[in-house]
Amino acid sequence: MTTEPKVIVVTGAGGGMGKAIMEEQLKQGNLVIGLDVSVKALSNLTHDSLQCLEVNVLQEERVNDIFQQIVDKYGRIDGLVNALGIAQAATPIEQVTMDEWNRLMDVNVKSLFITAKAVVPFMKKQQKGSIVTIASISAVRPRPGLQAYIASKGAAESFTRGLAIELAPNQIRVNTIHPGPADTQMLGQFAAQGADVEQTKQSVFVQSVPLGRLVKPSDIAGAVSYLLSDAASMVTGTTLHVDGGRGL
Repeated sequence: MTTEPKVIVVTGAGGGMGKAIMEEQLKQGNLVIGLDVSVKALSNLTHDSLQCLEVNVLQEERVNDIFQQIVDKYGRIDGLVNALGIAQAATPIEQVTMDEWNRLMDVNVKSLFITAKAVVPFMKKQQKGSIVTIASISAVRPRPGLQAYIASKGAAESFTRGLAIELAPNQIRVNTIHPGPADTQMLGQFAAQGADVEQTKQSVFVQSVPLGRLVKPSDIAGAVSYLLSDAASMVTGTTLHVDGGRGL
């Protein structure tokens, strides 16, 4: 029995986690559309079932147009994975500017609202769908100096839970993944200005993980694959910690 490919949209496609998520979905035989402000990092990722589009997901009209184009082409959208996110360099609150705060909230939270608002009408027509938000274990195990980032990820989790209860009657599942410290380029961006990034990774981040290593993008991709799959048909409103025990 042949399973029909699912149509999966991934934001933040150019990041380490976004790319790994797309690669895993392609292995699953799904049709994947990757969205990011730049897709240069994906130039070596080619597949007949992959389409990469350059888009700023904070531009609501552009996002609406793209989701409509996807449905026009494929007939549906089965899954949305919001892997987009930016970091905050460890900074005392009195030194955090309003522009920095607003940018974190725009990219890490507002983007979720825009993409969900765009995809939900199509999923309601289908009476089926799965939305996965990549947040952060820092929302429940905070670190000093990351207050704006932590606030944005806490909001991301709360927004996701709110959607889960709202959309349950439409058989649309909405879940959050809290990654622990991950072995991506983004991790170094959490270091304080002027700090030795590699030393910080080892002395701060690796040491904070009970299982003794950084999270790999493939770890997150595997968790996303589960939440998008029919195996998770009764999973909604949950937060899955993929953090090596960091949240304990």
